[in-house]
Amino acid sequence: MKDLSPKQDQILDFLRSFIEEKDYPPSIRDIQEGCGISSTSVVDYNLRKLEDKGYIRRDREISRGIEILGARGRRARIVEIPVLGSIAAGQPIPVPTSDRFGNDALDMVAVTEDMVRGKTNVFALRVKGTSMIDDLIDDGDIVFLEPARSAVDGDKVAVWLKDREEVTLKRIYHEGDRVRLQPANSTMQPIYTSAENVEIQGKFISSFRPSD
Repeated sequence: MKDLSPKQDQILDFLRSFIEEKDYPPSIRDIQEGCGISSTSVVDYNLRKLEDKGYIRRDREISRGIEILGARGRRARIVEIPVLGSIAAGQPIPVPTSDRFGNDALDMVAVTEDMVRGKTNVFALRVKGTSMIDDLIDDGDIVFLEPARSAVDGDKVAVWLKDREEVTLKRIYHEGDRVRLQPANSTMQPIYTSAENVEIQGKFISSFRPSD
């Protein structure tokens, strides 16, 4: 890597570490913060240099479209995921099927295939609130889920609470004839409810924070 500047070498190391840990590429803002770089324009300049030198490939149509060349021997495939709504109070969000994606979707988000772990029957929801902040899921993030009707203790799931008529994202625990929905926020209390009141709609795959 003699042709790389120290900053480009740092960014490339950060890309490798981030992708290895998260299994999806970082955003420009992630790189700026992770490498202590003064501005996103400096990040973009050095990414262009890395691309010119053949170390990475970028898809500028999406916020995280960075691929380290040679890491997988192929270009990361871009997939479009339907955004079905917000994970907050409102109407129940239907568990989607592939033939209904076009009708159900309020929006579409393009991401790399790795971000959804290569799964095909995936839908997305926008997060409202900070109940899962300790799991690095913040207000405004997008979460990707696979349709599911059951889950094991500790899974992060999107559930429809029938009595509240709202969807929430929590970790689920079965405790006899009741269910505990545990937030990942030390300032918030868990929700206890009967098992009959809970309808699991999806299991968490991953999340990302849209770029500003």
